[in-house]
Amino acid sequence: MFKKIRIAVLLLVLFIVGMNAWRSRAQAVAWEHPLQVVVFPINGDGSDASARYIAGLTTDAFKPVDAFMAEQAKRYRVELTYGQAPVRVALAPEVVSKPPPPPERGNVLAVMAWSLRMRYWAWKHGDVDGMPAQVRMFVVFHDPATHPRLAHSIGLEKGLIGVVNAFAAPEMAGQNNLVIAHELLHTVGATDKYDYATNLPAYPDGYAEPARAPRYPQTTAEIMGGRIPVSATEAIIPESLQSAAIGEKTALEIGWSK
Repeated sequence: MFKKIRIAVLLLVLFIVGMNAWRSRAQAVAWEHPLQVVVFPINGDGSDASARYIAGLTTDAFKPVDAFMAEQAKRYRVELTYGQAPVRVALAPEVVSKPPPPPERGNVLAVMAWSLRMRYWAWKHGDVDGMPAQVRMFVVFHDPATHPRLAHSIGLEKGLIGVVNAFAAPEMAGQNNLVIAHELLHTVGATDKYDYATNLPAYPDGYAEPARAPRYPQTTAEIMGGRIPVSATEAIIPESLQSAAIGEKTALEIGWSK
């Protein structure tokens, strides 16, 4: 009897969480008002370099994300009330706690359990008075001198949460914002458009200019493709969002086109 009650309570919790997630996402992708995105910086490696970088951050550091989304929205004739921008990014105070790591080779149940832990953790650490957040982006900074390569970043559509691994270096700010925008779009329904085995953008949806002739080299990265294809077997990471675009398939997924 006790086991049945436990299962019933768990199912109820899952139902409530699922309904809240559905309602939040529906409001987010209606694109009637600016999407409120809050960046929560985290010192991922405990280094002095990351601490100094976070201490010097301002909201201006993430304005390129606002500008990119506004520019791309114009391409798809997305018009919000009173001509407002589609995304508004704000910077929250530093979060001391670190998000729970995702399972390395988890099965479906392990991934579901992690997703629930992640949403609970974000609920505990992603609330700032006077700073309402529809999407919470936890940006975990690392010193590039000791962490030349970073773990994969994650964007959760269920929960509107992103965990971005980023470099604590001014010269990497452009690529940091590229990853933030990529994971932000995941939270509102965009899918990856690259081959997980090779990291090469998938043709045609992962190309910003699929009709370009000749096809190579491309000059711009489709944001969910992640790289600029320069040949059939080579692609480069753009330096900033100025060399990225939202392709037609991604625009469809996030509700910008039909």
